[in-house]
Amino acid sequence: MIEKCKRINEGMLHHGSLTLLNEIYTELYITEGGSGEVNNEHEVRQIETASRRPATQETPIKCNDLFKDKPIRRVLTKGIAGIGKTVWVQRFILDWAEGRANQDVVFIFPLPFRELNLMREKKFSLMDLLHHFFPEIKKLKFIDCDAYKVIFIFDGLDECRLPLDFQNNENLWDVTESTSVDKLLPSALLWITSRPAAANQIPPDCVDQVTEVRGFSDLNKEEYFRKRITDQSLANKIISHIKLSRSLYIMCHIPVFCWIADTVLGGMLGEAESGEIPKTLTQMFTRFLIFQIKHKDRKYYGKTETDPQQTKNNVLALGKLAFQQLEKGNLIFYEEDLRDCGIDVKEVSVYSGVCTQIFREESGLHLGKVFSFVHLSVQEFLAALYAFLSFISNNKNVLEQQTTKVLNDFKRTTMSDFLMNAVDKALRSENGHLDLFLRFLLGLSLEYNQTLLGGLLTQTGSSSHSTEETVKYIKDKIRENPYPEKSINLFHCLNELKDNSIVQEVQTLLSRGGDHCFSGARLSSAHWSALVFVLLNSEEKLDEFDLSKYDPSEERLSHSMCRLSNCKITEEGCAALASALRSNPSSHLRELNLNHNEPGDSGVKQLSALLEDPHCKLEELQLTWCSITHEGCAALASALRSNPSSHLRKLNLNYNKPGDSGVMQLSALLEEPYCKLEKIHLCNCSIPEEGCASLASALRSNPSSHLRELNLNQNNLGDSGVKQLSALLEDPHCKLEKLQLTWCSITDEGCAALASALISNPSSHLRELNLKYNKPGDSGVKQLSALLEDPHCKLEKLQ
Repeated sequence: MIEKCKRINEGMLHHGSLTLLNEIYTELYITEGGSGEVNNEHEVRQIETASRRPATQETPIKCNDLFKDKPIRRVLTKGIAGIGKTVWVQRFILDWAEGRANQDVVFIFPLPFRELNLMREKKFSLMDLLHHFFPEIKKLKFIDCDAYKVIFIFDGLDECRLPLDFQNNENLWDVTESTSVDKLLPSALLWITSRPAAANQIPPDCVDQVTEVRGFSDLNKEEYFRKRITDQSLANKIISHIKLSRSLYIMCHIPVFCWIADTVLGGMLGEAESGEIPKTLTQMFTRFLIFQIKHKDRKYYGKTETDPQQTKNNVLALGKLAFQQLEKGNLIFYEEDLRDCGIDVKEVSVYSGVCTQIFREESGLHLGKVFSFVHLSVQEFLAALYAFLSFISNNKNVLEQQTTKVLNDFKRTTMSDFLMNAVDKALRSENGHLDLFLRFLLGLSLEYNQTLLGGLLTQTGSSSHSTEETVKYIKDKIRENPYPEKSINLFHCLNELKDNSIVQEVQTLLSRGGDHCFSGARLSSAHWSALVFVLLNSEEKLDEFDLSKYDPSEERLSHSMCRLSNCKITEEGCAALASALRSNPSSHLRELNLNHNEPGDSGVKQLSALLEDPHCKLEELQLTWCSITHEGCAALASALRSNPSSHLRKLNLNYNKPGDSGVMQLSALLEEPYCKLEKIHLCNCSIPEEGCASLASALRSNPSSHLRELNLNQNNLGDSGVKQLSALLEDPHCKLEKLQLTWCSITDEGCAALASALISNPSSHLRELNLKYNKPGDSGVKQLSALLEDPHCKLEKLQ
């Protein structure tokens, strides 16, 4: 185990280039706890958000303390791609194997999903599987986890291509048969790592603790470069340069990006190579690709010059692979995927810094080969390069679904049209999955970056492309777009195109200083978006930002939506917001999003005072994960009851702790005939059967209720609670249209009650019912099937 874990692969394939883990390892920032919410946002967005989160809101945990607490047996560790999950696992194992920590553990069995995938066509008992991966324990016929402390580590759930069905898979208890480790060895310790979007495959009741790898803190970044680079003068130069670019500095939260930055900047700042030092992501990754091409030619062919056409063919093939797998959401792929793109497995292995080949060979048994790019951002860069080269070389737009058609078949044919098409497609993505791809694509359209790529381009796109048209189009989109997270990425896109005009105008105003830096200045919506971008990307910590200094008639302040999620807002911030809105009776604000802040009950009381105001026109209030208890719920309910003219239609209290008392207060509000709430979200609020009963009773007693959507996901309602809701659904006055009950411990009994209620009420308004991650069994599914067969059933969506 020591031999397997003592070296780390930082992109280079061959054994001679591996680094000793103990020499290079830099402590990662890892937190305990975390949201059970599924975050499908682009992972660069997630790292940008995490970089603004105050450390005081989180509980850090050290590598070797993971299983110190005896009640904790099953741990799920989340983290974006390349953030250091696998290295953390490797360090944990190495410290154990070398006797530095966790010496009460007798066995550790690491079983990476990327290697388990290679065996997906075979069936194994647990012991056979362990013998297959660890032939040195073949004499061991049984593992007594009651007598010995044993840890199973499943690394990379997001890479799993095996069917995972926690609800319907058969439970087996014999270690000689294929089954779940958790069921077979109820005393074993389990550790699973995953990217955030895949972590939702595991039901919450199967996890005792969630941890999150946040990567490098600001101090960790500097420590990494100083450890990796022996010349401390060069290390200082690299650190100073990265701090000049906020986008590069934020990306350095990701350890793999630090390696990429060192690879590129180490050569350039160390005077081994000349040229403009990269300041944008596209410049950094372009230089990285060039370095890898030169490294490959020197190492494998003993020459510095390369055949341009052969290099282009190879990079295009890798780019096609990157693009196709990006569209499928895959970070790992197999030999058949490479063959589909016309890639020779032997040839791709020499690009070890760009595409690593990970394989395992033990006891003469070759389990197969698995490939991945060293990081998702490298895959996105190559995908963008493939899309760009396909356009300028073959006049083909791979972003369109009809990838075999040339652009002459489409309305848009110029480079500007192609790029504007990409902007539109990225903006249509709800979770920003094309954000980084778009930044790279726009950056590659600059003549400077095309010149760097040299022989890869048989012709340049610049002859038919003026950046002015693309820049104007992006600025128009910023003015039109009400969503700050999308506008922020568009500013990053302008940065890649070397246009910072709007940002510079705002920075000029800010540089005036004093209380009246914006006094008399009329700002457009684009300026307001730029102000948000400047503040979010500023290295300075702003203690106060007074909106009262701005003319309330300004265009951006008249918008109906204010999103301040994850902005470190406490009670004081809520008081300022509430005061500002109360003092402006003509405010147009309709939606206020304060998700993932720390207002607590005190801050919510400030907002409740606003909701009492008959002039308040708020229609939607989002307070997910805001540390609200029964006290805050009581304040909200009281405020809305005292204001019959309230405009509030949606209240989101997901991931708070209202308790029975808080739910009773909200139920009393829903009983009021003048309560106009149409949607209430109470996901993961620890609501038991009794709370469910009070909600159902309140809605039954109010035939004029406006409630259309009720979200009770991830509460322990059980069949008893669902029966209370079923009684509500039987009522012909019930106007519920959407009911969400995922992970609510519902069995066939609860499904039968729901089906019976809906069948008995032909006038039911219910259109959507979500029962994901429950345990209906065959009987429950039959009951629901019978409901769907009923000609009066109006359900449009059943999950």
